[in-house]
Amino acid sequence: MRITGADVVVTSPGRNFVTLEITTDDGLTGYGDATLNGRELAVASYLSDHVSPLLIGRDAHRIEDTWQYLYRGAYWRRGPVTMAAIAAVDVALWDLKAQVAGLPLYQLLGGASRNGVRAYGHASGRDLPELLDSIRERQEQGFRSIRVQSGVPGLETIYGISAAPGPAGDHGRHPQPQEETWDTQAYLRHLPTVFEEVRNEFGPELPLLHDVHHRLTPIQAARLGKALEPYDLFWLEDCTPAENQDGLRLVRRHTTTPLAIGEVFNSVVDYQTLIREQLIDYVRSAVTHAGGVTAMRKLFDLAAQYQIKSGIHGPTDISPVGMAAGVHLDLAIHNFGIQEFMPHCAETYEVFRHSYTFSDGYLHPGETPGLGVTLDRAAAARFAYRPAYLPVNRLRDGTIHDW
Repeated sequence: MRITGADVVVTSPGRNFVTLEITTDDGLTGYGDATLNGRELAVASYLSDHVSPLLIGRDAHRIEDTWQYLYRGAYWRRGPVTMAAIAAVDVALWDLKAQVAGLPLYQLLGGASRNGVRAYGHASGRDLPELLDSIRERQEQGFRSIRVQSGVPGLETIYGISAAPGPAGDHGRHPQPQEETWDTQAYLRHLPTVFEEVRNEFGPELPLLHDVHHRLTPIQAARLGKALEPYDLFWLEDCTPAENQDGLRLVRRHTTTPLAIGEVFNSVVDYQTLIREQLIDYVRSAVTHAGGVTAMRKLFDLAAQYQIKSGIHGPTDISPVGMAAGVHLDLAIHNFGIQEFMPHCAETYEVFRHSYTFSDGYLHPGETPGLGVTLDRAAAARFAYRPAYLPVNRLRDGTIHDW
């Protein structure tokens, strides 16, 4: 089975997505997600100008060999653009191989290790009543595990908290990065009171998660983790910028709150200290951003040796192609933890037809051979690319802050 085409499709049905479409001489088509939020065109160019020409004529069955060829052959290794491009190729090849086998992808990864994939949804509110209503809404949608994000008194906008309710597809539609003001001490004072109220309202059984978005120093993160221990979080995510891996030692010494890190990582190399020293509990990378199914399977196998579980990144800037790949992997691996799931808007699902389903708190990839996702090129053509960026975070004195 030889590759005859490798086309890059950029479309924006609610959000910007980059998709690699690989075709073979057998008439099959495989898809890979190459979306890198706010830098989509860099990956599109990397694929079109530097990767796609290398694929023509290659044996589509040689997935591991192709991965190593693209990773090592470029000399410049790792980085988000390179790894997103490699991920797109890798997932598309796995899609093709599973179609040839006539099996859903998870069967080629060893078969199902569970009946379904536990997923968590996002609840947020500018104030406590709005947050509690959002949690109830997620429960009505079927979520049984919920990430809780709250506004902070005195701060007009906070990333992850909508200024006004709107569809998921509206997120990030800004021609320039918005600038938000941040106050660490106000956040540290307020957040424990939020979880106290949430626990009082919903009881001890509901799994709760929270994302700090890298905004604390290690000692501040340790303080927060300690303060949240009475509320029994499923995890505290990205509590401090993890590039400073040694900083997680300080956090770990001071709190037993479980830690999840890695959505901005793109390689197993980024995790070496964190995994080896058991400084985290959950690995947060996305299939789309960390080299595809091949690389993520190896990362999870390493993490499993240290009782560390998966928590694959799954926001709406991961296309349904990337989401499907993650859910197939979730179903197969032994050390699965939980899957982030933000349903896309109707326009996205019009472009990307998918077989995965969500019911009663669980995702399942379906039994369609391959990934179970197809791209409607005619529908995709109706949604032109528009620049969009995530916000920039500033302290009250104007200093650009970590996040």
